[in-house]
Amino acid sequence: MQRRDFLRIGATVGSGALLGGGVAGCTAPAYWQKLMAEGPSKRSPTVCNMCFWSCAGEVHTRDGKLWKITGHPGDPHSEGRLCTRGTGGVGAYYDPNRLVKPLMRVERGGRQSFEVVSWDAALGFIADKLHKLRDSHGADRLAAMVHGPGAGHFEHLVRAYGSDSVAEPAFAQCRGPRDTGFFLTFGEGLASPEQTDMPNARCIVLIGSHIGENLHNTQVQDFTAALRNGATVITVDPRFSVAASKSQYWLPIRPGTDIALLLAWIHVIMAEQLYDVEMIRSETTGLQQLSDHVAAFTPQWAAAETGLEPELIERTARLMAASAPATMLHPGRHSTWWGDDTQRSRAMAILAALLGIWGRKGGYYLPEAVRLPEYPLPEYPKPRSSWRDVTDKRFPLAALPVSNVVLENCTGKDPHYRALLIYDTNLPMSVPGARRLLQQASSQLELIVAIDVQPSEVTGFADIVLPECSYLERHDPLRNEPEREPCLALRAPALPALGESKPGWWIARELGMRLGLQRHFPWKHYSEVIDWQLRQVGSSLDEMQRIGIKKFPRTTPLYRGRRESLAWGTPSGRIELHSSILAEAGYDPLPRYVAPQAPPQGFLRLNYGRAPQHSFSRTQNNPVLYQMMPENVVWIHPDAARRFGVESGNYVVLVNQDGVRSNRVRVRVTERTRPDSVWLVHGFGHTAPGLFLARGRGADDAGLMTRVLVDPISGATGMRGNFVTLQAEESRA
Repeated sequence: MQRRDFLRIGATVGSGALLGGGVAGCTAPAYWQKLMAEGPSKRSPTVCNMCFWSCAGEVHTRDGKLWKITGHPGDPHSEGRLCTRGTGGVGAYYDPNRLVKPLMRVERGGRQSFEVVSWDAALGFIADKLHKLRDSHGADRLAAMVHGPGAGHFEHLVRAYGSDSVAEPAFAQCRGPRDTGFFLTFGEGLASPEQTDMPNARCIVLIGSHIGENLHNTQVQDFTAALRNGATVITVDPRFSVAASKSQYWLPIRPGTDIALLLAWIHVIMAEQLYDVEMIRSETTGLQQLSDHVAAFTPQWAAAETGLEPELIERTARLMAASAPATMLHPGRHSTWWGDDTQRSRAMAILAALLGIWGRKGGYYLPEAVRLPEYPLPEYPKPRSSWRDVTDKRFPLAALPVSNVVLENCTGKDPHYRALLIYDTNLPMSVPGARRLLQQASSQLELIVAIDVQPSEVTGFADIVLPECSYLERHDPLRNEPEREPCLALRAPALPALGESKPGWWIARELGMRLGLQRHFPWKHYSEVIDWQLRQVGSSLDEMQRIGIKKFPRTTPLYRGRRESLAWGTPSGRIELHSSILAEAGYDPLPRYVAPQAPPQGFLRLNYGRAPQHSFSRTQNNPVLYQMMPENVVWIHPDAARRFGVESGNYVVLVNQDGVRSNRVRVRVTERTRPDSVWLVHGFGHTAPGLFLARGRGADDAGLMTRVLVDPISGATGMRGNFVTLQAEESRA
């Protein structure tokens, strides 16, 4: 099969591959009324997988049926309260569009389609292809794109097979430039969850961080505590967000001019010596270079770029300096915007350094994880070639494989990668240009495998689609993340796997055994790994099954002392305001501002964001969350609405600068966004027919991102460089 048609999982295989209507009634009110009238519930520990925040929870079942999911009262992530999406996890189990049987691409009579096959046939097909790949091209020609807590199972499989090319789209599409910028400055990236000490902050600065809409549970609760404690909030956002509505200062910045504002803030703090002079002189390098660099970036200069009043820029700079070190400068997330995102994060890190907030109460606390031993396994084979041999040619400072670089190297007459494994990541809805790259790669790759809980846009490109059971039906690695209180949390099966779906660890192990990798998979069940690890730290799987979460005493201080210096992991051993790594690599060692392109005549800038009801593009088909937000709407300022002749409630089609059209989307006219931009929630406009609720609902912003602004340092894909015009729904001009 030289060419792969894009295949739709829908009516043709729906009766066999999808869960179907067998449990659809479980979302009806009558079902819940009956269930609530039954006997006492049984509680089982879990870790939520509705977003990456991974709150510990408890699954309540009655007579083996799922009733509800609540937060674990002892969890520092949730404090006993789950967010909208967390409680909506019941829909992940009862979604009638779940995949429950393996599918294989077949060609009959010149037409391709998916057919339901046995696990033995599906795994055998994959193993045979990978054996041939290893013999003909080498194991290093397998690449994987993975996401989420179950990703570790497949990274282990790929590395045991002989490849280290495992990319997580979250690097190039979310955290990469942020963590790179902070690493270049402090010699250390940021934790996940971020170590933001908001409850103790006197001033909170949010620059493009949508607390309250992204529903990162701990931070929403911490932000609320900070407001109760009287913290001053400064929000920089082109849109009047939920966080802006709680702020004393809202700075409606012109999109793309963040670095100009940050440089002006730094100018004020440097010019007026509002920093801790002794600390900066003893712990940093490059102070004079920074002072010279920002001398021209006055608030008056920044005002012309940002659209903000000079006095407001000065006042907010002085305010955050007066509150330091109890000033919490939020580092943001999903920071891939303008193509200069590492330098934008560098400017934020430099500002944080001047404020002296790293390791300080009210700034960034010092996180700590549990020292959990790795399960003893043999060393991985050394790959014949590494992902760095591919990525370093373009992005030598990238800390992880870059998604788009991996996909680009799956294309062409002689692609580097010959097989692609995709786990729990819907590339066309999350990686700009992924649909086009996958279409090109489809005629070159010898194998594409997609592993997911539900059909999606990416499964249409696969040779084999493997159904993973939901997070409520499986074990995954223990949650062990750096935070205030070191703790472990257990995800364990609370319900039987539906249909023939299997946990990720089982899929990875079965493939490993067929590939002759038995030494790397010595366990029969992944619970053996979890139990061994827990016993090394004085616990056990039995104990964790009862308590769900276990806290451990800190071994290091939560904050550093007033004059205590840390061991900074930079080449100089100090905080580098002027980056030696960037200078040596030929990049600007200090952030430089480049004005963004203005919208063409008749176009508005396309901005996107999040909503509390959904996790990017993953949850639109969840039958519980769908009822809360079935579609997105496009926000447009009244001035722009008058120019385009639209009113609230109208349906329009968005057309980008390259002529790409969206699905129809409803208009919301509001003064909460700028006249030069439109804004909509990311993740809608699904095209996969297997998603019977989400398909065709709202506009897909990712599909409109045909102009990708690539960050030259980290390789991150800037997603805010596109423009749209509005056309009436019936127009096809």
